Amino acid sequence: MLHARRPLMIARPKSEPVSELDDYDYPLPEDLIAQEPLADRAAARLLLLGRHDGSISHHRVRDLPQILRPEDLLVVNDTRVVPARLVGRREATGGRWEGLFLATEEVGGRTLWRLVARTRGRPGPGERIVLVDASGRDAASIELVERGEGGTWLVAASPNEPATTLLARVGRVPLPGYIRGGEATASDIDRYQTVFSRHPGSAAAPTAGLHFTDELLAAVAARGIARASVTLHVGLDTFRPITAERLDEHRMHTEWCECPQATADAIRRTRSRGGRVVAVGTTTMRTLETAAARSTGVEVPSAWSGPTDLFIRPGFSFKAVDGLLTNFHLPRTTLMVLVSTFASRESILRAYDEAIRERYRLLSYGDCMLII
Repeated sequence: MLHARRPLMIARPKSEPVSELDDYDYPLPEDLIAQEPLADRAAARLLLLGRHDGSISHHRVRDLPQILRPEDLLVVNDTRVVPARLVGRREATGGRWEGLFLATEEVGGRTLWRLVARTRGRPGPGERIVLVDASGRDAASIELVERGEGGTWLVAASPNEPATTLLARVGRVPLPGYIRGGEATASDIDRYQTVFSRHPGSAAAPTAGLHFTDELLAAVAARGIARASVTLHVGLDTFRPITAERLDEHRMHTEWCECPQATADAIRRTRSRGGRVVAVGTTTMRTLETAAARSTGVEVPSAWSGPTDLFIRPGFSFKAVDGLLTNFHLPRTTLMVLVSTFASRESILRAYDEAIRERYRLLSYGDCMLII
């Protein structure tokens, strides 16, 4: 099964260091991994963590308008999840095949798909995979063109249609494997999507954004808190674990992102009135900090779009973001490193310990934390 549940990690004693990742480990109780979303998105619990003093208090997402200040700015990721999970069989052997669509790439004058795949055996270039739709009928096919790193492939899809058109016919909701083994239900079609999603292209939801409702956004606006958008299409690194022992040896795959001019202008206005820029999700943070790193003028960040492979780890200097709303993440991942860099490793581990003790719901469909 693609993205199968990883073994739960037990933190090693500090006297027995093995790699830098040991600092981002914690014991994850399997029974706290949320398997279903809450009926009311804004009813999710929110752990408020003081970024500088490590203070902790407990709230609900619906309390955000009172927690934030009228001069603050919320920045969200408006990417839209596509039905990226693919199921099929190898034409040569009949063996089951699973894949996850990541992006399209122009290679040699034709449009190919980049995907990550899993199957028995070792398929090679030129092999054909028959894709089946949700009812089990043969609906399309792909030809393997070139093997990439980390289980990825470039493939040619048939029929030759826009990826969004073909995925709508044969793709499925790309739930992570720790939610029901990756098997989606009809309710996930809407629930695994933010209410502000606009631009199709993600292989996973920006999960911090899943907590918002139209009513909560209206309450935020009524409080005088501004909102702006960026776009980052979530790709392979959402699912890929860190395997290197040293963080500086881990290579991030690129994801496409954009910080539009309207958002850069909103950040400038927020700064001028003494407000804080609060990123909704790690993808939003990575987009804003990528744009800030590429800014050459006075304003930081300036408008920017393109690929990012930004890995936020200790030593990183934050230029764009003052606060972060984020879900609770798997141990020993780039996301744990990111949040531990934004606050501190000690504060994050203490907050996770508190969340587990208080029985917070964890991971993609779970509760969240506001670091500010």
